[in-house]
Amino acid sequence: MTTMADVARSAGVSVATVSHVLNSTRPVLPHTRQAVLDAIEQLGYTPNGPARSLVTARTRSIGLAVSAISNPYFTEILQGVEAGALEHGYSLLIADPHDDPEHEHTVVQLLHERRVDGMIVAPSADPGALLAYLARHRVPAVFLDRLVDAPETDDWRFDQVCADGCEPTAGLVTHLAELGHRRIGLVAGRPGFSTTRERLTGYRHGLATAGLPFDERLVVHGDSETAGGERATDALLSLAVPPTGLITANNTMTIGALRALRRRGLSVPGDLALCCFDDFAWADLFSPRLTAVAQPSRELGARAVRLLLERLDAPDRPARTVRLDCSLAHRTSCGCPERPEPPGPPGPGGTTVSPSTTS
Repeated sequence: MTTMADVARSAGVSVATVSHVLNSTRPVLPHTRQAVLDAIEQLGYTPNGPARSLVTARTRSIGLAVSAISNPYFTEILQGVEAGALEHGYSLLIADPHDDPEHEHTVVQLLHERRVDGMIVAPSADPGALLAYLARHRVPAVFLDRLVDAPETDDWRFDQVCADGCEPTAGLVTHLAELGHRRIGLVAGRPGFSTTRERLTGYRHGLATAGLPFDERLVVHGDSETAGGERATDALLSLAVPPTGLITANNTMTIGALRALRRRGLSVPGDLALCCFDDFAWADLFSPRLTAVAQPSRELGARAVRLLLERLDAPDRPARTVRLDCSLAHRTSCGCPERPEPPGPPGPGGTTVSPSTTS
């Protein structure tokens, strides 16, 4: 097996110089650096990971704690995180907290014990223990998809990245209102998630814009799960005056809503117009094709990696919250006629960066 000493002899430099090139622990002249890199390629040298981490105090690994990895939305986020990590030479350790605060604390502690350089976490609805652990151990962290409201300390700051949930939901409401609907129901997500709060706020804003009153009976929480979405849709359809238009606040609850409608023998959009949050690969294969808000899921994952690496390089810099724009996949489940879609997937749109995590 080729050693660092072999590389040093081939490049005509010291072993220490090879170490500095590999670990970026000291500046090296460009021509010397290139000679070392050429020798590494010629000899097929592979750095010793554990030894390298002892020199740099880094393992070049990232811990990712994301629930519902089977959800296509989080699967695409995972692909973005993986691509961003590999691009910068980092590996991933992945754990599923199951949206349970106690299990969340456990898996984050296990990731930390594996000496990951930092973590990307989609926090649960009650992340108090998580935040306390990360702050106590000063773990570099980025919160993904769901925002948290927590104080920063002098020696610990965190960054966040999410998609805008308010304006797109308001747009779905106003669109249904423009189509003549006056009773528009919402299958909301799990209470406590920032995504649930934002989409509920957007729903109320959309009603106000359309001049429609808010009726709390038209909002039922589906807990961000398929079974919950089915139960919530059943509850809305059982009202004395059920909604004629429905918005589901994530893709798994959309599946539940469709099951409830099928079981009742109701058609979309004939009996109920349907719009949903989260586009997914087969949304345009349903009949009718689903009108959906598309989140830039892969870009969310890639941006989380960049934020974490920037935090590792500059631990004291101000915290940032990055919001990415969504796009609308306008199809036919809302009751609109078929229209040709532009080629290619919807783009992620622009970004808005706020100076602090609480803006």
